[in-house]
Amino acid sequence: MADKRLAVVTGAARGIGRAIVLELIEQGRLVAGLDINAEQLGELDKVVAEAGRTVVTRCVDITKSDELANVLEALACEHGGIGILVNNAGITRDKLMMQMNSEDFDSVINVNLRAAFMATTFALRSMVRNKFGRIINMSSVAGVMGQAGSSNYAASKAGLIGMTKSVAREVGKKNVTANCIAPGFIMTEMTAALPDTVKDAAKQIIPVRRFGQVEDVAKAAAFLASDQAGYITGQVLCVDGGMAM
Repeated sequence: MADKRLAVVTGAARGIGRAIVLELIEQGRLVAGLDINAEQLGELDKVVAEAGRTVVTRCVDITKSDELANVLEALACEHGGIGILVNNAGITRDKLMMQMNSEDFDSVINVNLRAAFMATTFALRSMVRNKFGRIINMSSVAGVMGQAGSSNYAASKAGLIGMTKSVAREVGKKNVTANCIAPGFIMTEMTAALPDTVKDAAKQIIPVRRFGQVEDVAKAAAFLASDQAGYITGQVLCVDGGMAM
């Protein structure tokens, strides 16, 4: 049954990742949430428990390949494989290109792209073996359009799109799909901290004239994780109010 397939979500403790965890649990799925922040994972545990549901949480630094592989292997062994993988974890180190150093670039690539590569390569083992899999990579409109002052972030998110399309071609015949979601301006702690002038300017380039909610992205992820999305692969779903069209 679909609800027995383990769904793994990285960057699960807050924002979009947390919303995805809650949405998948609401749909009756078994979910493992991974994050580097133990305190915020504890808060997620509490919220889920108060709702009368359960979630598996693991504190892990996904940039440490051995640590990530050990966690994923343990989860796969315990639950008969990984059926759904949502590579959501991401960071920013925004600077203009002329001011950016290699550390700024590498740190973003390591979290946003390389860790997604490592998680995907491991998850694919059980997905191919079980002849079912849903890989959902969290890109961004920055990866579709580019974004001034965020060349490292945009590069990582564009890289996810290319990787996703390649994986979709490789494993489609094994009943494994791979898709991207590209959120636009979504109300999170990061966007809430922006000056009002910046937020007002951003809304002017969004056709629906408002920011999205984390639940908008979570519902898109839940759909792509479902059996109903089995004939959708290699796609980029922009959840952006029309910003990137």
